[in-house]
Amino acid sequence: MVASDFTPEEEQLIENEFQALLSDYAHTRHRQKVDIITRAYHFARQAHGGVRRLSGEPYIMHPLAVARIVVKEIGLGSTSICAALLHDVVEDTDYTAEDIEHQFGPKIASIVVGLTKISGGVFVDQAVKQAENVRKLLLTMSDDIRVMLIKLADRLHNMRTLAAQRPEKQRKIAIETQYIYAPMAHRLGLFPIKTELENLSFQYEHPELYKEIEAKLQANKDAQMENFEEFAAPIRKHLTMMGYDFKLYARTKSVYSIYKKMLTKGIPFEQVYDLLAARIVFEPNSQFSEKDQCWMIYSAITEIYRPHPERIRDWISTPKANGYEALHVTVMGQHGQWIEVQIRTNRMHELAEHGLAAHWRYKAGGESENELDKWLREIKDVLANPDPDAIAFLDTFKLNLYRHEVFVFTPRGDIRTMAQGATVLDFAFLLHTELGEHCIGANVNRTTRTIDYILQSGDQIEILTSSKQKPEPEWLEIAVTAKAKDCLKKYFRKQEQTPQTAKSTVAKPVSLYIKGTDTFGVLMRILKVMSEEYKINISDLHVTSDGDHFTCEIELMLFDMTMLEKMCMQLRTIGSVNTVNVTKIDNRALTAEEGDGENIAEHNNK
Repeated sequence: MVASDFTPEEEQLIENEFQALLSDYAHTRHRQKVDIITRAYHFARQAHGGVRRLSGEPYIMHPLAVARIVVKEIGLGSTSICAALLHDVVEDTDYTAEDIEHQFGPKIASIVVGLTKISGGVFVDQAVKQAENVRKLLLTMSDDIRVMLIKLADRLHNMRTLAAQRPEKQRKIAIETQYIYAPMAHRLGLFPIKTELENLSFQYEHPELYKEIEAKLQANKDAQMENFEEFAAPIRKHLTMMGYDFKLYARTKSVYSIYKKMLTKGIPFEQVYDLLAARIVFEPNSQFSEKDQCWMIYSAITEIYRPHPERIRDWISTPKANGYEALHVTVMGQHGQWIEVQIRTNRMHELAEHGLAAHWRYKAGGESENELDKWLREIKDVLANPDPDAIAFLDTFKLNLYRHEVFVFTPRGDIRTMAQGATVLDFAFLLHTELGEHCIGANVNRTTRTIDYILQSGDQIEILTSSKQKPEPEWLEIAVTAKAKDCLKKYFRKQEQTPQTAKSTVAKPVSLYIKGTDTFGVLMRILKVMSEEYKINISDLHVTSDGDHFTCEIELMLFDMTMLEKMCMQLRTIGSVNTVNVTKIDNRALTAEEGDGENIAEHNNK
């Protein structure tokens, strides 16, 4: 790079950022490989030359910032740091993947190639392309989890510097971050990154509401902290007497989580009472196990404050699927308010901050499969048998991404992790596809239950089957997990290809014509109604726009024709949608009057 490309002040800024990266790296437990990191930095700096970002700052500041997030906030080592420094080189410069491999070896080159494949945005106008972008994301992640971790670091820095983008681009990137990357960070156990991504997305998507909630938070801050210190003082005294080396501090609810609570509970800010939680992080002694000592601290706290009997969460005995371990208890404070206390060891805290993926075993072998392994295996299963319907594929991806867990047992006492809200039918398909297809119910805790019974943590389940039982289309409404839905869809597709297929499992093709004003997000709202609320399979989608207005032609496959009229009426309520017409049912063309959505039911059975 020519020195005159940047001012002396900018040159110093770049050098300071690189030295800060090396300092971050020096403070880790990783074996120090400063030479290769330095070479990667100089290579990236020379490759990007005098290029600047939209903000005007030297472009090299971006890969440096991403590399610092990778090492300091995620806890990865030299291979990932080098890949972060080089992540835009293949996409934005004349250098190739072969050049990277020649200079830095196949591992780093492979990660850079993976990052290059998913460098574009996920959200585009056509659902089919969106699904393909998500597939690329998942494929690269399942090959090497470091690709996704660096991508999250890249997205976090882009969100931190989003102010330089145009407002419409800000909103698009914010929605994509909220939909894909924040849940992905949560699924990988990166809670601080997940929280920041959610807050930044909310800030750009709803700027006025964000400012309003933040202002109210700041106005209450002094009073909240005063109450917290009063609450914490007797706990600190007790733990000190017990001889623990610990930290006890307040954890403030994020702006986005406050907004979510206001939305789901239908309450104003003033009625959100759990703005603060207490977190205890301690170094365990060698006399007792971590679990025992967490419960000792719980016992000490509940001697001081009265616990809520229904709000104890033991994530130590059974960690969450993303590896999270802690003991949560909610107690009554001095002023009659409920306050959550989170109890963790230093090891648990490091895991919660850096995520299970930061301790990823790169083909180390010899260790049992952890929950992240299982989740990635589920992802690979979905990719190996992709749903031809683009929207259904996105739904399956979301089911894998957004789930919370319950813990249930087989008759032999083996523990299984299931998505919250999962049914007996889901459990049957988890054990084996044939069990699912022939499931008629289950003995749950020695009580007979139907296939739609929702499982609770601690349930012991014995699946009941019958050779005469066969899946019905309604089962798609009962199934909650991605695996069960995927198995059912494959079964119905196979039945449709068989001449003897029962009438109830044959889907009819329907053509829709939708027209309206072309505003940001209108297509996503249309598709959300169809895929999330009506669970409809979309077989083809074509969108055209002149910049002001759009037309959308959608081919659907419907098992239940009775929902068509209702769905059309709901689509008309979407702002920017002016026209919704059904043009064909079962390949029979409808007149404008027949297909106007008001009298469709009369023609469904013609």
